[in-house]
Amino acid sequence: MKNILNVALLGAALSVFSSLAVAQESQLDLIAKGKLVATAADCQACHTNPEGGRPFSGDYAIHSPMGTIYTTNITPSKQFGIGNYTLQQFSRAVREGVRPDGENLYPAMPYTSYSHMSDEDIQAMYAYFQLGVKPVEQPTKQTALPFPFNMRIAMAGWNMMYLDSAAFKPDATKSAEWNRGAYLVNGAGHCDTCHTPRNLMMGSVIGQPLAGGMVGPWYAPNISSDPVSGIGNWSQAQLVEYLKTGRTVGKNQAAGPMAEAVQNSLQYLPDADLNAIAFYLKNAPAVRDPADKQAADSFGSRKVNVEEGLRGVHPSNANNTITGGAALFSGYCASCHQPDGGGSKNQAYPSLYNNTATGLTNASNLISTILYGVDRQVGDEHVLMPKFGEGSYVAQLTDAQIADISNYVLTNFGNPQIQVTTLDVAVLRGGGPVTLLAKLQPYMAPAMVIGVIVVLALIFWLFRRRQARQKLAHADK
Repeated sequence: MKNILNVALLGAALSVFSSLAVAQESQLDLIAKGKLVATAADCQACHTNPEGGRPFSGDYAIHSPMGTIYTTNITPSKQFGIGNYTLQQFSRAVREGVRPDGENLYPAMPYTSYSHMSDEDIQAMYAYFQLGVKPVEQPTKQTALPFPFNMRIAMAGWNMMYLDSAAFKPDATKSAEWNRGAYLVNGAGHCDTCHTPRNLMMGSVIGQPLAGGMVGPWYAPNISSDPVSGIGNWSQAQLVEYLKTGRTVGKNQAAGPMAEAVQNSLQYLPDADLNAIAFYLKNAPAVRDPADKQAADSFGSRKVNVEEGLRGVHPSNANNTITGGAALFSGYCASCHQPDGGGSKNQAYPSLYNNTATGLTNASNLISTILYGVDRQVGDEHVLMPKFGEGSYVAQLTDAQIADISNYVLTNFGNPQIQVTTLDVAVLRGGGPVTLLAKLQPYMAPAMVIGVIVVLALIFWLFRRRQARQKLAHADK
């Protein structure tokens, strides 16, 4: 009898242990899934300061048209991060842009895309940030936009106009691969956030999905399926290669925010997801820019003897008097991109012809590459092109010098119809084009004061008019 009891107790203990092991395995699976979701959502790119910041501890400065927005600490720190968030509060912040204290987030956090994420993905991501990320006990800088953009309550009205909170619904007429790609592009991966143009109020232009738009000093190009303005002339394999490595010979190379997306997110996604993204983009609605007459990657060709007479005894290279686009290109660019524009043998420094940066009708990426350089780590490969803007360890070039180099490159290797001015360079050096809404900001406070005075005056006038009518009515009696 005693042996039977011991066996029963042992069986019960093993059953409890097995249940606990299954629960633990299930939790670990959930955390692993959450990490993959967070990677697809590219949370690390914005919530980790690239200058020595610890993962997800925030303090990354996003230079928006409205001012600088500092990202928050999203580690499970209970004092400085999201350690006290419930699943419901986490979901509301991610998908609706509302913090637990009721304050609205700015749409620099792409909740307008995350709103389409599934409950399952949100739950998994919550588990990952609460249990799979180390807490960082570190405060972050406070965002302090100028008036009236500092009035977060205004975002509630903006959300009413531009936030589509409907969950993603698969299209039954499309394949599973198309639907997965649509979910990633317009939801978790939030490609639409950067690659769709914005209107006056900084809302997405719904009628031009993925048609391209400015992101600070960089241009997120048209990635619709149009063969001239977009990626319609790319093969699916080329798109997957670009997403995974940040470059495709004869097409494009990732720099700026796109390099961050490749480095922190896309290179780690499974091939099935990368293929789904590429398949969706290849089959998404085509949007053509009337200004585009041929595909950006079809411009230019290898040049021969473009440096003839510029090196050696030529006076333009003597006594630090390198002037003019050809001489500047020879002095600062040709050693890596080659005098004929063909690039390095391994294409770490790409060819300057058949290159979207030099073929687009928008030259921002060419200019910004010179200003800010390229720094992209993919696997064991580190692609580094030095910057020639502020803080350059090579040479800090002026706006006029960068314009001269850009025009030389465009004329000889890219789209010769595009010309860069010193003002173009100055605007991008300053962080990118200023929107009309931002330009009006200095006048908004006086306008609101005047508006309040006018309203008060109108109320006072109506009050006095009513009093006068009441007096007149009493007099008639």
